[in-house]
Amino acid sequence: MSDKIEKTDEEWKKTLTPEQYHVLRGKGTERAFTGEYADTHDPGMYRCAGCGNPLFSSETKYESGSGWPSFYQPIAEDAVATETDRKFMMTRTEVLCAKCGGHLGHVFPDGPEPTGQRYCMNSAALKLEKKE
Repeated sequence: MSDKIEKTDEEWKKTLTPEQYHVLRGKGTERAFTGEYADTHDPGMYRCAGCGNPLFSSETKYESGSGWPSFYQPIAEDAVATETDRKFMMTRTEVLCAKCGGHLGHVFPDGPEPTGQRYCMNSAALKLEKKE
């Protein structure tokens, strides 16, 4: 993806709420079942709360029971990037916004068909653009 966004920590702090900054820039995680979009079923596009990059369609959102918004695939292959996360004495696949590098959540291989993937995202990292 071209047009990558780079900002200083101070610039991010001016544009993000403390919770968004904690998740997107500090690689934090909101508590299960507390996020704004954990139980949302409105149609629309989920964008990165940091830069507005389109990430997930509501059409791929499903109820995983995990307590976080879950999707079985991103809007496009190059919308997100992944990295190996070895924190907490386990190996997981971290999901990042491909445009600004913000931490979104993790992806697991226990999702529904057709992909078998569960993109388990933090609500604080997302902004729903509702479909009219």
